[in-house]
Amino acid sequence: MANHKLDCCLCDQKKSQANKPKKLTIAEALDLQSDLLHPDTNANTRPKRATKRQASLFSCSSSAHDLRHLELEKEKENIASPRGVLEACMKDFDSHDQSHESKATCSTTRARSHWSKFFKIWRKKSFKRLGSLPPLISVPKIPKWKSKSSRENQVLSKLYNFRSSWVTFSLSELRNATNNFSDENIIGRGGFAEVYKGCLQDGQLIAVKKLSKGTTDEKTAGFLCELGVIAHVDHPNTAKLVGCCVEGEMQLVFELSTLGSLGSLLHGSDKKKLDWSKRYKIALGIADGLLYLHECCHRRIIHRDIKAENILLTENFEPQICDFGLAKWLPEQWTHHSVSKFEGTFGYFAPEYFMHGIVDEKTDVFSFGVLLLEIITGRPAVDHMQQSVVIWAKPLLDANHIKDLVDPSLGDDYKREQMGCVVLTASMCIEHSPILRPRMSQVVTLLRGEDHVLKATKSSRRRPLQRAYSEELLDAQEYNSTKHLRDLKRFEQIALG
Repeated sequence: MANHKLDCCLCDQKKSQANKPKKLTIAEALDLQSDLLHPDTNANTRPKRATKRQASLFSCSSSAHDLRHLELEKEKENIASPRGVLEACMKDFDSHDQSHESKATCSTTRARSHWSKFFKIWRKKSFKRLGSLPPLISVPKIPKWKSKSSRENQVLSKLYNFRSSWVTFSLSELRNATNNFSDENIIGRGGFAEVYKGCLQDGQLIAVKKLSKGTTDEKTAGFLCELGVIAHVDHPNTAKLVGCCVEGEMQLVFELSTLGSLGSLLHGSDKKKLDWSKRYKIALGIADGLLYLHECCHRRIIHRDIKAENILLTENFEPQICDFGLAKWLPEQWTHHSVSKFEGTFGYFAPEYFMHGIVDEKTDVFSFGVLLLEIITGRPAVDHMQQSVVIWAKPLLDANHIKDLVDPSLGDDYKREQMGCVVLTASMCIEHSPILRPRMSQVVTLLRGEDHVLKATKSSRRRPLQRAYSEELLDAQEYNSTKHLRDLKRFEQIALG
């Protein structure tokens, strides 16, 4: 059925060939991609003057001024111009690739065949559509006199070898592993994909993300963009990619976390497994993962869909951030992305994203604050009565009624100091004004408590602070908690209908 649909799609494309711009070969497309990428943001936004946060934001002896310098510990490399997320990655693996050139096997031939079929679909795209995709790899100029097949084989070989640890699966392998993608094996659903649990022949447990919605162009773009982001991600608190499949359908294969998602445990019948020590460990791990994406990765990556269902748990309750389908990479010179397509999960949207389409690190910080409230209260981001946990918790946070916030299933079995740190951090992360939200480096410090604040403050090295664009969007001095609550309620009414 899938092949029949594909044939129909190709036939339709041939019929409309006269109305489309000139088609490109793979090699030509890859040569032109970097020239076609145009930033959709305004990097030259003039910053507004920031106001000082009022004193006594938290009970620790360090001041808010000290915290403002905690994210200044690492120097980042300068990027002259925005490039595709896989382009720079290729340079890191060039030497590694050469050591494997002599180890080609029949599996390599099979994988390249699958990629070849995939690119036959991809190259059908119009000139305009190719411009919206990130450059896959850095490919040297191939002489024009070389045959078309020779040039394309060189591109496919480079693509397949760029990260040798990834496996290219056949469609039949994944069908066998997931019982033909049985509904019983579905462990997650998103706006454009479904996730199936499976088991390979060698006994390895996997999670297969199958792109199921959208046009062929949309699925191809989503697949390549997510693959491009994942190419740069390597951290204990991010999901591990095993490989992918491009035979007929586009699927990403990850290691399966044995305990499932945080959402399934926190809001399911197994909540008792999550005592406070585990919840605190999970909160710290997610914060470390987000800090890595924002400040320590090869590229600044904005996840855009931080939520309980996108946090997988290993057998040791180590959290792993997954689902990079909406992620954006942000070159260092850029202050933000401006997006026109509204994507994500209700209950986790930062106000500036919902109202202005602004995407930067502070949008992830807001979502993380909502997630912390879920961990504290045991409530979902939006409950069955369509009530937001942020609106429910805000008056209690302002009044510092911590005991009324805590999940009843925990009772009094939690460390008060740790709970206080998490509650304080959540309160700061969900501030309506982005300038009042901490950065992830500050979040990690706040979660670990006063001793860590003092230690990090003393060891920090100061350099000019790079502000996120959303910090410049709203003036904190003109904002108050009453207006904040009113806007939150209006936001909820609009979002939930």
